[in-house]
Amino acid sequence: MSDVLAKRRAAIEAKTGKTLVAMGKLADRSGLVKHGELRDFFKQELGLGHGDANVLVHLLKGSDGESQAAGVSTDDVEAALYAGPKAHLKPIHDKVMRAIQAFGAFEIAPKKGYLSLRRKKQFAMLGPATNTRVEVGLNIKGLPGTDRLVAQPAGGMCQHKIKLTHVDEVDRQLVEWIRAAYEGAG
Repeated sequence: MSDVLAKRRAAIEAKTGKTLVAMGKLADRSGLVKHGELRDFFKQELGLGHGDANVLVHLLKGSDGESQAAGVSTDDVEAALYAGPKAHLKPIHDKVMRAIQAFGAFEIAPKKGYLSLRRKKQFAMLGPATNTRVEVGLNIKGLPGTDRLVAQPAGGMCQHKIKLTHVDEVDRQLVEWIRAAYEGAG
């Protein structure tokens, strides 16, 4: 389990006063099995916010991207991300990664549907959002959203997203935004 997920788990346990095992038993007793039903149950039963309840269900079901990618190499996850109808998006991914690698050291944490890029904390997410575009999610505070740098709602996995449909969109402006997120992550 990553440091981020471990911290989220600890925070949820502290907020509820219950261990993950106890919350799992509570879920079992509820008789609910669908993700959304369990999330809403935990929001009501334990007073959790949407994000914490969502993470809790993922932890209990092992359905978070980290658990699903466990034991799989970064190369294998990347190959699976850009297989089939998404294969034509790989050059966009490769150009973004080349730009980021020029900044210095960072960790790649493969998830089921994207790669999490981290220093002391996650600074970016990169992966195909659809068969027609790659998305770069950035954790960079204090930057106003634009038509291109789309601000995301508070409490999400990142503060901004950029949608890329062509390799030429990996330009100086995008690289500057990613560098700012990289530098802010430690």
